[in-house]
Amino acid sequence: MQLALLWAVCLLPGHLALPLPQEAGDVNELQWEQAQDYLKRFYLHDSKEKDANSLEVKLKEMQKFFGLPVTGKLNSHIIEIMQKPRCGVPDVAEYSLFPNRPKWTSKVVTYRIISYTSGLKPAVVDQIVAKALNMWSRYIPLRFRRVSRGTADIMIGFARGAHGDFYPFDGPGNTLAHAFAPGPGLGGDAHFDEDEHWTDGSSLGINFLYTATHELGHSLGLGHSSDPNAVMYPTYGIEESQNFRLAQDDIDGIQKLYGKRSNYRRR
Repeated sequence: MQLALLWAVCLLPGHLALPLPQEAGDVNELQWEQAQDYLKRFYLHDSKEKDANSLEVKLKEMQKFFGLPVTGKLNSHIIEIMQKPRCGVPDVAEYSLFPNRPKWTSKVVTYRIISYTSGLKPAVVDQIVAKALNMWSRYIPLRFRRVSRGTADIMIGFARGAHGDFYPFDGPGNTLAHAFAPGPGLGGDAHFDEDEHWTDGSSLGINFLYTATHELGHSLGLGHSSDPNAVMYPTYGIEESQNFRLAQDDIDGIQKLYGKRSNYRRR
């Protein structure tokens, strides 16, 4: 049941039907291997078609998602995108495990912070998590209540490497965090890689407010957006996020799940 709720990573196919084409001389062997791993992790299909899980099909889907020419060939620009820090949730969410878009049915969702990062004071983490949740609640008829003990709907924490959910973190860079879709057990939980240098936006590093807002979007049931201006875009690319806000694409997505607040006015 817990694994069926995971947005972060799904099972990888044991065999890939076709090799991955590349533009001659544009990608070295290490980059080519890293590209294969990236596509396996973030572009899994549930289709039973013979070549649905081929790397070329996955690459074309990635190119389509990021608004690139759909050639099915690997090049240095695609490698550059693949090397950006990002969320661990796949960009393709067409899974038979999710016949309906999961969401919380209660109007009050509880959350608990079970572990902290050494890079920020606990009080700062508490404030940022509350602010991130407020980024979403201002647009939907949903309230969040923090609890200090027991099991909450959304359990939030920092961890290194293997941390009990079968989806270990990979050290600095690459995958920053992952989250689970609403539901029991691991459902709704959000995990952040303690090996990252988390900041409150006042210094260089990974801005926790931006990342937490993104991951908690998954905790509420949202998938990734292909809009580069959206908080739910999969790659991290923001330097200063003290004044950032949800894009209209984020707002439309969360309101499609939960409806609008009675006092909501479209920007």
